[in-house]
Amino acid sequence: MSEAVRCLIVDDEPLAVESLRSLAALEPALEVIGEAADGQAAVQAIEELRPDLLFLDVRMQEMDGFDVLASLAARRLRVPVTIFVTAHDEHAVRAFEARALDYLLKPIRESRFLDAVAAARSRIEADREWTAAQERKERRGAGGPSRGIVRRLPVRKDGRITLVRLSEVEWIESEANYVRLHMPDGAHRYRETMNGLEARLDPDQFLRIHRSVIVNIECIRDLRPWFTGEYIVTLKSGRELTLTRTYRGNLRRLVGIDGG
Repeated sequence: MSEAVRCLIVDDEPLAVESLRSLAALEPALEVIGEAADGQAAVQAIEELRPDLLFLDVRMQEMDGFDVLASLAARRLRVPVTIFVTAHDEHAVRAFEARALDYLLKPIRESRFLDAVAAARSRIEADREWTAAQERKERRGAGGPSRGIVRRLPVRKDGRITLVRLSEVEWIESEANYVRLHMPDGAHRYRETMNGLEARLDPDQFLRIHRSVIVNIECIRDLRPWFTGEYIVTLKSGRELTLTRTYRGNLRRLVGIDGG
């Protein structure tokens, strides 16, 4: 049985809070651990309770929902997976720029709420799996089994097998039990899980920035911090990728940036 998703409701309207509680009761995987009626109380509750999921009103007195996220980032607190909730649709673009998972308009339809929660559960469970895998790896220590660093991968293309040099791969994307190797001249599909390939890559050359993305650090042009605590990673090719909060520690290890 999956661990419950601990959520916090932040809204200054009592009726809206009650509505969200009623909707949350429809999803057995959700556990409402608290609520806050203003931005300052929200920041304090997030710091103390460490929720997995945040239902966050946009418009509140003194400190709105965007200010809450900015305050969390400024204080180097982990930002929960966030679903904005509001009666005003003009904030939608800004919400997604803030890396919110979803944006629900009041009155919230049950089907939309459940769809948003399903997406949140998927992201939260993936992050938990990665964290557990990292903990297992640390417990095994340096003396554990190693398959060695791989420099080339055999990929099938047009009925032939081509040896792809990993030094020429810009970034790697997860596709279930496969990975997609993105290169300047196109992409190649290779049968191996993301975690399995990561264990065989040169740690001085490749950086995990997302549960489904590994990047060749030689191909990084710049990194731009985002107020949610994430980074926008721009490659020399112009491609933009997101380094999520889960992987910020990798920045300090490889390129000397304090991941918080």
